Amino acid sequence: MTITYNQKSITLSEALLSLKNTNDLDVFLIDLCTPSELRALKERWRVCQLLACKNLSYREVHKITGASLTTIGRVARFLRDESYGGYRNILKNEESKNV
Repeated sequence: MTITYNQKSITLSEALLSLKNTNDLDVFLIDLCTPSELRALKERWRVCQLLACKNLSYREVHKITGASLTTIGRVARFLRDESYGGYRNILKNEESKNV
């Protein structure tokens, strides 16, 4: 396999958006992240889904995921209070697909 690269620098966001499917994204993330970074990303996403979809306490989420209370609190803060809306955007997009 020959890989050619045109020397044009692209941002991480552009690289992620260029991927065609979940398999491409999975292998890119495996290349990009250490195993522990990848576990942390997956853990935060699972925490986000549990906090958004169920009325669970932080301790219950910890029991299910093993995530620290600090991580759970941080995800909850970004999910509910921060203006960025990254978690909320994806959850809203998934919800609209299921309607």
